[in-house]
Amino acid sequence: MFTGSLLSMGGYGKIFANTTNNSQVNYDLVAIRGGEPDKMFERAMEAMGGMRKYVKPGQKVVVKPNMGWDVVPEKAANTNPKLITRIIEQCFEAGAKKVYVFDHTCDEWRKCYDNSGIEKAAKDAGATVAPGHTESYYQKVDIPRGEVMKEAKEHELILESDVFINVPILKDHSSARMTIAMKNLMGVVWDRGFWHRNGLHQCIADFVSYRKPDLNIVDAYRVMRRNGPRGVSINDVTTMKYQIISDDIVAADAASAKIYPSDEKVPHIDMAAKRGYGQNDLSKLKIGRIKI
Repeated sequence: MFTGSLLSMGGYGKIFANTTNNSQVNYDLVAIRGGEPDKMFERAMEAMGGMRKYVKPGQKVVVKPNMGWDVVPEKAANTNPKLITRIIEQCFEAGAKKVYVFDHTCDEWRKCYDNSGIEKAAKDAGATVAPGHTESYYQKVDIPRGEVMKEAKEHELILESDVFINVPILKDHSSARMTIAMKNLMGVVWDRGFWHRNGLHQCIADFVSYRKPDLNIVDAYRVMRRNGPRGVSINDVTTMKYQIISDDIVAADAASAKIYPSDEKVPHIDMAAKRGYGQNDLSKLKIGRIKI
């Protein structure tokens, strides 16, 4: 069941009449449900203005999924591989020179890359899959607006990219309540432990003040409802067939939290919004709603 005000804010089942005319598309966020991950992404990106709105010819793109766990896709701990394939294909169709995929994993990185299905999906689509398991890949950056986190070490691929596409999966998280787009950025830094030791929600909000992705694509096809972030079995998972896309990371999280079947508040969403890092009031957004 899909719940929350995101669905009740008028015209959810509306079919977009002008999705092929990019000059007429100016949605802040698109919510789509009912199809396979790749097909939902195609329809939603049409409504957002197309991948060429974000990726220009000759650019270097980094696609950052969640592939932090050594589990199969059906357990919904990692981003859906079919979605990653279609994102990469669209980046190349838009003229990207190079597309990289990586994550700083929690489980052993080779097993995560393999068993998540993402490494094969990315390579089959033509992307370069890079490691994130060694500190030498990370470079120090300052976070001047951070309240707790004043600096971090960020993966060099993010620092060198022209376009950064964040592709989290929506799921339960024992410490953060939910893990969505902002939380997924923990996979681009070296010392995740600092975040847990110094106030997880504040650190999540702090890092957003430094680095916002150009595009956020939230995978909510299969959603882990309990025992996150790794999960225990497929019994933890509900098939929702949903996707949220926005270039505003706070809005993406706020909308995703609305569709998650829970009344729990996610503190870092409000923290980031109050500090002006994005919009969490969905009534102030132009939202496209599509049902396949």
